Amino acid sequence: MIAPVTLHHRNRDWVATELSGDIRDFHRALPGYAPTPLVSLPEVARELGVAHVFAKDESQRLGLPAFKALGASWAVHRAVKSLPAGDTVTIVTATDGNHGRSIARFARLAGQRAAIWVPRGVHPDAIQAIVDEGAHVTVLDAPYDEAVAAAALTAEQPGHILIQDTAWEGYEEIPQWIVDGYDTLFAEIDEQLAAAGVARPNLVAVPTGVGSLLQAALVHYRSAGRGESTAVISVEPEAASCMAPSLAAGHPVSVQTGQTIMSGLNCGTPSSLAWPAIVNGLDAALSITEDADIRAAHDLARLGVAAGPCGASGLAGVRVALGGDRPGADSEAHRKHLGIDEHSTIVFAVTEGVDANPLPA
Repeated sequence: MIAPVTLHHRNRDWVATELSGDIRDFHRALPGYAPTPLVSLPEVARELGVAHVFAKDESQRLGLPAFKALGASWAVHRAVKSLPAGDTVTIVTATDGNHGRSIARFARLAGQRAAIWVPRGVHPDAIQAIVDEGAHVTVLDAPYDEAVAAAALTAEQPGHILIQDTAWEGYEEIPQWIVDGYDTLFAEIDEQLAAAGVARPNLVAVPTGVGSLLQAALVHYRSAGRGESTAVISVEPEAASCMAPSLAAGHPVSVQTGQTIMSGLNCGTPSSLAWPAIVNGLDAALSITEDADIRAAHDLARLGVAAGPCGASGLAGVRVALGGDRPGADSEAHRKHLGIDEHSTIVFAVTEGVDANPLPA
């Protein structure tokens, strides 16, 4: 069994290359763009014994209920821009829900077709939302990794382009475009914290599937001038916790996944593209139970943040790491490792709204 908290000693000499402002400018120019809310949660701050806790609420991002719209919009834009004028292609991907819906939306807006592969365990409402975007959807009775393989095979046909949010050897350029698109989320956090009179976050918790959003967070917070200031932790469901075993092995490893309500995080293999940032920049890998996640979602709803199961996992992970109102024997050691005290500011990404992936009744 994977331990709930795996502390990792990051490479303090590693510095990421900061992205240019072109991506943020692209997102600003999209119809309906607005920064998503950064919601202050003083009740949670008191529970955790820190100065501030903020939730970055991605439940409405560019008209979609998840952060995935940022990476999908940028990647589809880059892919379509490279086509000869007037050409039409089928954009292919595999998804646990939100990525596929976003790809389908921006493919349609760009005048392209979309073919989406979905693994077992995805909520029927999430599948229907992809269909409603005009995509052709194939549901595969297999885990996520096999759906990715099926999508990649489909994309080998003429007139097809794979836009997948995980990378492997020989397939890295397009996943990097997706990761780059996510930087807008963290740039907004910087601006919103500054407006609230907070210099920087001391801890950022990132719900993690294959690690693309985690990679974006690590690149952002480990770029020049930010490398020593912010601890970053990954949060995964117990049923699909591949970051801790990979850190222990020193290279990406695959784990057998089970069923989880956090379907968007039900991924058993870290992205090879994300791995250098993870092994060099991550401070801890967290795994959470279904019960802890449901509790976090209900608490967020009571506080006015409508988080789906994946979106609530950041709060559940922070509670596991720091103890919260149920402190464990190791919580003080975790706080010391992460540099957290009563003056700290914590931010977690609410990566999806409840409309993207409904909670169980």
